[in-house]
Amino acid sequence: MDYRRIIPNICTSMNLVFGVCSMLASFRGDLVWGSIFILCALVADGLDGRTARFFGVASEMGKEMDSLCDLGSFGIAPGILAWQFVLHDFGYVGMAVVILFAVFGMWRLARFNVNASVVHGYFEGLAIPAGGNIVAMTTLLFTLTGVDPHSFGYAYPVIMLFVGWLMVSHVHYPNFKGDGGEPIYFATKGFAFVMFAAILWFGHAAILPALAVAIFCTYAASGILNTLIAQFAKEG
Repeated sequence: MDYRRIIPNICTSMNLVFGVCSMLASFRGDLVWGSIFILCALVADGLDGRTARFFGVASEMGKEMDSLCDLGSFGIAPGILAWQFVLHDFGYVGMAVVILFAVFGMWRLARFNVNASVVHGYFEGLAIPAGGNIVAMTTLLFTLTGVDPHSFGYAYPVIMLFVGWLMVSHVHYPNFKGDGGEPIYFATKGFAFVMFAAILWFGHAAILPALAVAIFCTYAASGILNTLIAQFAKEG
C-alpha cells in the first residue's frame, strides 16, 4: 500500500466529507456548523495539493477528484446554506440564485482545468473555494452577531449572484506563487487595507468570523480594482 498516494486522497475526500457535513447541518438549521464545515473543507482542499506535490504523486485522477469535491463543498453546500439562511424567503429568485451559484462554480472549475497549462501567474476569475467561503463566512458572521439579512432586501441575493459571476469572469486574481503574474498596484493595496480594517471594525463582536470575511471579501473586491487599473494602464 503506497501511503504517499493515500494521504493526498484522504485530504481530497475530507474536502467532500466536510461539504456533505455542511449540507446536513444546514438541513438541520444549524447555520453555524453549516458555515464552519465549509471553512474546514477549504483547509482540506489546501492540504491535498500540497501533500500530493510533497510526495511527488500529483496526477490527473487527483485533479479530477479535487474538482468534483470542490463543486460539492464550495458550489452546492454554500447555496444550500444561503437558502436555509435567507434565500428561501425570496421564492423563485432565491432558487435561481442557488442554482446559478452552483452552475457558475461548475463552469469555473471546468475552465480552470482546461486552461491550467496556458494561464500562469494569476487565477482567471474568483476561485470557487473563495466564492463559497464568502457566502459561508458572511452567514456565520451575521448569525453570530444577530444581523438580520432581510434588512438588506434584494441586495443579498444580488450580491451572492455577483460573487457567482466573479467566478466565471475574466477578473485576474493573484495566486501568490511568484510566477510572473500582474503586479498588485499601490492603489489596490491601499483599498484592501481600508476595506479589511472596516470589516474588522464592523464585525468586532465576532472577531474570528469577521477576520475570515475580511480576508475573502477583500481578496474578491481587490481583484476587481487591480484588474481595472491594469486595464487602464495597458490602454494608457
